[in-house]
Amino acid sequence: MSTRIVDLRSDTVTRPTPAMYVAMQSAPLGDDVLGDDPTVIELEAESARIMGKEAALFVPSGSMGNQICLAVQTQPGEAALFEDEAHMIYYEAGAPAVIAQVICRTVIGKNGVMDPNKLEQKISKGSVHTPRTAIICVENTHNRAGGAVIPMDMLRAYRHIADRNEVKLHMDGARVFNASAALGIDVKEIADQCDTMSFCLSKALGSPVGSVIVGNQEFITKARLWRKRLGGGMRQSGILAACGLVSLRQMRERLPEDHMRATKLAIMLSELPGLRVDLEQQHTNFVMVEVEKPADFWIEKLAKENVLAMAFNSNLLRLITHYDIYDEDIENAFISFNKIIQRLV
Repeated sequence: MSTRIVDLRSDTVTRPTPAMYVAMQSAPLGDDVLGDDPTVIELEAESARIMGKEAALFVPSGSMGNQICLAVQTQPGEAALFEDEAHMIYYEAGAPAVIAQVICRTVIGKNGVMDPNKLEQKISKGSVHTPRTAIICVENTHNRAGGAVIPMDMLRAYRHIADRNEVKLHMDGARVFNASAALGIDVKEIADQCDTMSFCLSKALGSPVGSVIVGNQEFITKARLWRKRLGGGMRQSGILAACGLVSLRQMRERLPEDHMRATKLAIMLSELPGLRVDLEQQHTNFVMVEVEKPADFWIEKLAKENVLAMAFNSNLLRLITHYDIYDEDIENAFISFNKIIQRLV
């Protein structure tokens, strides 16, 4: 058994890179609430440029970013449309109801992708009886669908639906750079289909904290007010923004390495008895493993082998590769799974 911990629970567990520590120490700082932290200003400008948007705003978390985007673009009592297992309604503590105060309507998707016809059927123009649908929210890559990517033809279809019905289109792009890498296209092509987007610096891009939201200048001006309202105004946050700049400049190009390691692990695990991996749905850095024994059993046994995983439901494990996972970690994870299976025979 290896003594090194192989932490596959999430790509949020990465530690700052050496370059990030250097950047934190040397970052010029100001007071971001007063609008004069030069490192935050630089991060926001770089983010807007990369996404092809007018402006950007640095926020503490992806959840805050998503909820700000929702609050700015809706009115209380209006409706928002989501895929049935979207992060924004599944993992953000009921925030749409509390913060934006919107009605949440969902469309059951396949691998996180909504059928455009079913989506459009859910849109309401609003009346004295029914709430107006104000926004469509999509997630790319999709967490609960195992890091699945929205194909560009589907995303363009959502854009047409939004325009035809005069509603906004927001993307929870927490892992949008993984989607960009998987599709082999510039992330700007994805962002171009959306009015607004949030993306995380603290997942696959390796920063310790932070997300960015992008949109037009009018939207970002309103978003800044909502960030303050939600307690997201930070002072010398250039220390964190400095890591974000390293993420954008150094960490995007290496994402295919994570995808390659995830695919390798998926193939290896699919050959073991008692495990099932859908290789056709192996899009990015997630490996979703169906298990015959309860997931909690596997979590406990793997931990004793120094492999950390996450139970996604009673018979499903989620493993995520990231910057701190190496080729030998993939081998050790496979060995650990195999050991446990051999003991069960």
